[in-house]
Amino acid sequence: MRFRSLRVAALAIFAAALTLAGPAHAQDKVTFGTNWVAEAEHGGFYQAVADGTYAKYGLDVTIVPGGPQINNRILLAVGKLDFYMGANMLHAFDAVERKIPTIVIAAMFQKDPQVLLAHPDAGVETFDDLKKLNILVSSEGVATYYQWLKSEHGFRDEQVRPYTFNPQPFLADRKLAMQGYVTSEPFVVEKQGGFKPKIFLLADQGFDTYSTTIETRLEVIEKKSDLVQRFVDASIVGWYNYLYGDNRKANELIKHHNPEMTDDLIAFSTEKMREYGVVDSGDAAKLGIGALSEARVKSFFDKMVKAGVVKPSVDWRRSFTTQFVGRKVGLDLRPKN
Repeated sequence: MRFRSLRVAALAIFAAALTLAGPAHAQDKVTFGTNWVAEAEHGGFYQAVADGTYAKYGLDVTIVPGGPQINNRILLAVGKLDFYMGANMLHAFDAVERKIPTIVIAAMFQKDPQVLLAHPDAGVETFDDLKKLNILVSSEGVATYYQWLKSEHGFRDEQVRPYTFNPQPFLADRKLAMQGYVTSEPFVVEKQGGFKPKIFLLADQGFDTYSTTIETRLEVIEKKSDLVQRFVDASIVGWYNYLYGDNRKANELIKHHNPEMTDDLIAFSTEKMREYGVVDSGDAAKLGIGALSEARVKSFFDKMVKAGVVKPSVDWRRSFTTQFVGRKVGLDLRPKN
């Protein structure tokens, strides 16, 4: 009896130890679709996969890259993806107008990376000087941010020249300006043109949309709010580690998903994100990466209504929620100086 009692006691202690250690649950499988091929601008998400951050939050995350022939936004809406990386708040406003049940739950970029570029010897010293030049603008750009440039800054339709994502016309004519992303087109110009262009970030001129958002479906929030919170928190930590930690494994994973990506472009893009405060600035400096604010969303909505891009009847409040951000997650990973 004594040995049996000891055995029972030992088993009880072992069971208690397992309880204190926590149950061994399988990780929740999550699919996350991006809106373009893998690049440094997606770095924080790849970091959270590569360094095990998602795993620490109980998530088994599969990143599904986008591309020119892939529409991951539709896959989110029809339930084929759990989360999606949106471009900016215009898509969120459009979803509300079309009654698509998706919503923005975090904004990893406090600044949209859209820029206008000019030659260093074109007499362009200020943003207003760009109004003297013709500008290469894509059809999507004409329909969106260029309407704001007209309503807010007095740019004109006759300045626009078609942009086909080929920088050669710009390189050949110093009287042309060109659209781009601060993280990519300046790199191409430096490599192919042999000069550093003047860079004008539209976000610094008042184009205050959030960018690189995380979207999900309303039903996911209703049924799996804990999973949503864990995915947002882990993604935030991933972005801090990508910007300020060892991001080599993440970059290798990016190159695995996109073999055309190069180390020098990744390094350039990452440095520009830091230099211009694309990810870690504004509200993110106090509330943590991913921060959203009602005042900021309303400001951008009002500008887009004024520019004729968005209908005033759209209920902009339904385009986002601050439920999962602003909790100062990861702030301890931010450099102190």
